[in-house]
Amino acid sequence: MRASRLVSLLLLLQTRGRMTAPELAAELEVSVRTVYRDVESLGAAGVPVYAERGPAGGYRLVEGYRTRLTGLTADEAEALFLAGMPGPAAELGLGSVLTTAELKLRAALPADLADRGGRVRQRFHLDAPSWFREPEPTPHLAALAGAVWEDRRVVVRYRRWQVPREVTRTLDPLGLVLKAGRWYLVAAADGQERTYRVGAILELTVLPGRAERPAGFDLARCWQEHADRYERSVYRAEAEVRMTVAALALTSYVFAPAMSRAAHEAAGTPDADGWLTTTVPIESLKHGHIELLKLGAEVEVLAPAELRERFVETARALAALYPDPSGGPAAPADPPGESIRR
Repeated sequence: MRASRLVSLLLLLQTRGRMTAPELAAELEVSVRTVYRDVESLGAAGVPVYAERGPAGGYRLVEGYRTRLTGLTADEAEALFLAGMPGPAAELGLGSVLTTAELKLRAALPADLADRGGRVRQRFHLDAPSWFREPEPTPHLAALAGAVWEDRRVVVRYRRWQVPREVTRTLDPLGLVLKAGRWYLVAAADGQERTYRVGAILELTVLPGRAERPAGFDLARCWQEHADRYERSVYRAEAEVRMTVAALALTSYVFAPAMSRAAHEAAGTPDADGWLTTTVPIESLKHGHIELLKLGAEVEVLAPAELRERFVETARALAALYPDPSGGPAAPADPPGESIRR
């Protein structure tokens, strides 16, 4: 513990130059007296640290004393500082480790590269969670990360959508993936690679036995294959629709990427009134109803008949809910796409 603190003190002086004893004590979370003893220990070990007296004084290292990390280009140094993700690291229980690692990196870099890395951190920020979503509690994430790192088998009680809702599984953890602010566990179960949402784990027990890791396992490739399979499996039906050109453009903002991409690829040539026919993949009738309602009167469902009937019922319900206050005929419809552009 003390050796680690001495290293941290040395690195602080290397990266920040002169620092007072109270400043060092605050950074290291120790007393000022402890800082005095640690500085004496560094001097006894041959580290050229000296004290400057007076109101503007403090401790500093002899000019030029620096451990340098060779072979690193300016672009590589910038990329390393850009890669830091303190939020996810803290969730894994590695927040302090990441901070110390960055401190060591800054201390080892030549001054010009360290300055470039600092400029990157001040100009670019990585925010992993998606919009409009509360962070998902993951109380077992740190323990699970330890099991992944140490290749330990685990037993989990897991909440899922199917019946029975809660199941217990013995898993061989293979890796953790952060996707849009949510953590997922990739694990082997009964000889097959499966994916589990970490936030749905209710109980976790780390077993003493070692997990079996498939030879040549590639976490990134495995996750991409899972994501592709998931996307293909989700959209089990299609809706044939007529929509305006403006509505087709809006799908990029209101639909999932796979839905919008398919709608664009299947789109026919617009007619003289600005309407075209296309096909939209949907998960179910309920899902298609909710998603296509986002386009309002700029889309007409042609098939399947059950989905079209849902829209007919919705239109009747809306007409009853919002009757014309004048009692006269309905107002003329906007030109195609006009309501969306407004």
